[in-house]
Amino acid sequence: MNNTNSNLQKLKCASLVIAGMLLVVSNIYSQDTEWKTIFDGTSLDNWEHVGDGEMKLVDGGLLKTVGGMGLLYYTPQAFEDVQIKVVFNNIRESNAGVFIRVPEAPTEPWMPVNKGYEVQIDNNEDDFHATGALYSLTEVKGRFSKGDQWNTMIITLDGDRTMVEVNGNLVTDYTEGDPVPEKVKDYEPDRGPRPTAGYIGLQNHGGDDVVLFKEVSVRPLK
Repeated sequence: MNNTNSNLQKLKCASLVIAGMLLVVSNIYSQDTEWKTIFDGTSLDNWEHVGDGEMKLVDGGLLKTVGGMGLLYYTPQAFEDVQIKVVFNNIRESNAGVFIRVPEAPTEPWMPVNKGYEVQIDNNEDDFHATGALYSLTEVKGRFSKGDQWNTMIITLDGDRTMVEVNGNLVTDYTEGDPVPEKVKDYEPDRGPRPTAGYIGLQNHGGDDVVLFKEVSVRPLK
């Protein structure tokens, strides 16, 4: 066998190994349980808003960001070892976010920034501040969300590991202790570990930012 054929055979074997690993990961996070909807567009029962602006229910069973900066959080419980599904429409290529791992019920919008993680929604920023990134901490693996259409984000909280998929594509895979860039701007989150269990919330960012949400659902990991 010449060197070219040998190298091709090695590449084929490596591809099979990688495919097998991906299948194992898929099986680990495949679910038999159904999603539990905690926002379905009809009510804000069990949700509370802190900070400026508001999250407003509008016609068609949608939640609209108005003004900011504020946070609408789910009050009944902190979540651990769970998947979170968020269906959103970034109609103006605007700025918003999904907060996770917030250690206690927030009374203002900045504690979640510095003590939890913001999974960013924004198509206009660099790869550390783009949709699916842990804001300013992780670099997305690709750009898969679109403006003025519905996008589905699935966030997996598995112990100290956080994964984010956007429209079926893995864009973030972060484990506590992985290297992150130094904090540069004062509004960027403080660095440091986050808890394995925490509250979740939706951010309204500013007066010119308009993002719609139509579903937030959760389901436990196996």
